[in-house]
Order: sequence, then structure tokens, then C-alpha cells
Amino acid sequence: MPERDDVTRERVKDLVRQILKTVPTEPEPPRIEYPERVIVNSLKEAAAAEFDRDESAKSLITEDDLRGLDAGARVRISQKARLTPLAEDIVREKGIELIRKAPRENEVLARSVAIGADHGGFEIKEHLKGFLAGLGLVVRDVGTNSKDAVDYPDLAYAVARAVGDNQVDVGIIIDGAGIGSAMTANKVPNVRAAACYSVALAKNSREHNGANVLTLGAGQNSVSEIEDIVRAFLTTQITEDRHKRRVAKIDEIERKYKRW
Repeated sequence: MPERDDVTRERVKDLVRQILKTVPTEPEPPRIEYPERVIVNSLKEAAAAEFDRDESAKSLITEDDLRGLDAGARVRISQKARLTPLAEDIVREKGIELIRKAPRENEVLARSVAIGADHGGFEIKEHLKGFLAGLGLVVRDVGTNSKDAVDYPDLAYAVARAVGDNQVDVGIIIDGAGIGSAMTANKVPNVRAAACYSVALAKNSREHNGANVLTLGAGQNSVSEIEDIVRAFLTTQITEDRHKRRVAKIDEIERKYKRW
């Protein structure tokens, strides 16, 4: 009997093994490998930041904007931002690095513009007013207001005076060729006027010469070409130190001949 029982048990075991072979098995879940170090998004962004404080929305940086910063801190400011004297002192004392915000491609770099034209440029002026407003600029129209004959120096002077007195950021003047208006505008202190007939000249006048007044010839370009020239003028600025140094020499020559 014991031998029969042993045989029976072995048969039962074999039967169980056969049944188990027919039962489908679930695959093992994939092994999860956890990173040795986890950095949350906010900390990751902070670690990759190129500056310690962002003040690029402000046109004037005061001492209050710099308080609490450690020595050697980096602060991002806008391209045209100015600093108060006390803010400049803090920058020097703490060795704060100012990072000028790079403008986006094709970003308009002026907020306001004075525009004027003689009778020959009247129609172009009227068209450009809507074009400039569409770019987000505040437009000041100094005339003329019809096709009746006028003298271009009067209108060129009105635009140049608005720029030279810092009433607007830039100026645009249109006459028959743009040359006479450029000559007139450049007699006004703090004005650097350039007659431009192409996009390349408009960019160069801004990037190399710091031009703040653009003069156009109504008889020299089509309306679409003038739009391209104006857009190039408004989206380019002087950035390199060597160009700034040369423009400073232009300003120094002007100061020698100012009458006080």
C-alpha cells in the first residue's frame, strides 16, 4: 500500500505540473529606474537662468530695483533702460552685472515717431501714418496737410525739433528726394538724419551711425519699398561698442559748434 500511495502522489504531481504549463503567465512589470537626483521644474529653471533679477520691463532703473541683491548679481534690463545716479552707485559698489535684453527679431524699437512731408511727400506720409500706427507706434503728424506747395525745410525742422528735444523717439521726413530734408534735420542738435533708399542703407544708418531721423524720397521708391525701409529702420539699433564710439565723436563735433 505505501508503494501504491507513492505512485499515486507522483502521478498527481505530474498532472499538476502539466496543468500549470497550460496556464498563461503574466509578464513581469518593467523595472522602474529612479534617477539618483530629482530637480523640480522651478529649480531647474532657476539653475539655468542667465540673471538673478529681471527688470527688463522698466525704462528707468532706480536704487529700489537693485536693493537686496548680492555682490556680483546679474540683472536683466531693457536695451534702452536708464539708471538713476544712486542705482549706478549700487552697480559699481556691488559689481552688479547688467544684462541688456536682446530684442526679438523684427521687434519695433521705438514707441513714438514724428512724421512730416512737403507737398511731394504728402501722399506717402498719409499712407505711412496708418502703417506706423499698425506697428504700435504713437504717431505725431507735423504736416503738411495737403498737396499745396510748401517749403520742405519747414517740415523737416518740425520733425527734427521733436526728435532733438526728446519729444519722440524717432522721426520720418518725406520730400522729393530726401536729401534736402536730411540736410535740414542735421542742423538741429541731437539729430542724426539719414537719407535712405534701401533696406540695407536703413539698417546701416541705425546699426553703424545711430540715426534717429529717416528721410525718404517720394520719387525714389515704391510704397512697398518705403514700408520695408521704414520697418528696417525701426527694427535695427546700434549695439557694438566701436560704432557707439564713432557716433560719440560725431556728437562731440556737434558740441564744438553749439551756441550757448
